[in-house]
Amino acid sequence: MVRVFQEAELVVATHNAGKAREISDLLKPYISQFYTAGDLDLPEPEETETTFVGNAELKAFSAARASGKPALADDSGLSVTALNGDPGIYSARWAGLDKDFNLAMRKIEEALGTAEDRSAAFICALSLAWPDGHVETFEGRVYGVLSFPPRGNKGFGYDPIFVPNGYEVTFAEMEPADKHVISHRADAFKQLVAACFESKGA
Repeated sequence: MVRVFQEAELVVATHNAGKAREISDLLKPYISQFYTAGDLDLPEPEETETTFVGNAELKAFSAARASGKPALADDSGLSVTALNGDPGIYSARWAGLDKDFNLAMRKIEEALGTAEDRSAAFICALSLAWPDGHVETFEGRVYGVLSFPPRGNKGFGYDPIFVPNGYEVTFAEMEPADKHVISHRADAFKQLVAACFESKGA
């Protein structure tokens, strides 16, 4: 049985300002008070799982237990077909300790070399956990192709090299509101909202 979210407060379990902003924008109609892991000075747990779903649940549980409030975490990344799904769950690690995604994007371009297949997908696993240990998890995807050099400054992470199918612009060239409609995070959120928030109303 899916648990419906009834609380007024939610912890967004991330220290990434861009990700926190996207998540709060998507859930604003349903939540009156947001906190981020950074706001509450919560530790970042080591991501020891081998899947997006596993890491999302790990982060959500960690924040829920530490804060005593329901927590929402995502684990997302870029899966490149010609690189056998890399960087995948290691998408953030490819950016190094300084979170330098320009470096990470150069690594992907170099790894691709002359490969003709430039198809890729952004994947987002979204987990909503309660302090009592209950969790609901959903996975969203968006497919596209990689384009170099990077273009645009409206996104974050790998957005400047990802062109979603059916579009000619990268995620980083899109207006945030347009990206919210089609992104991997939006796909996962549609599933989350339908299952856990719809009965609360907008």
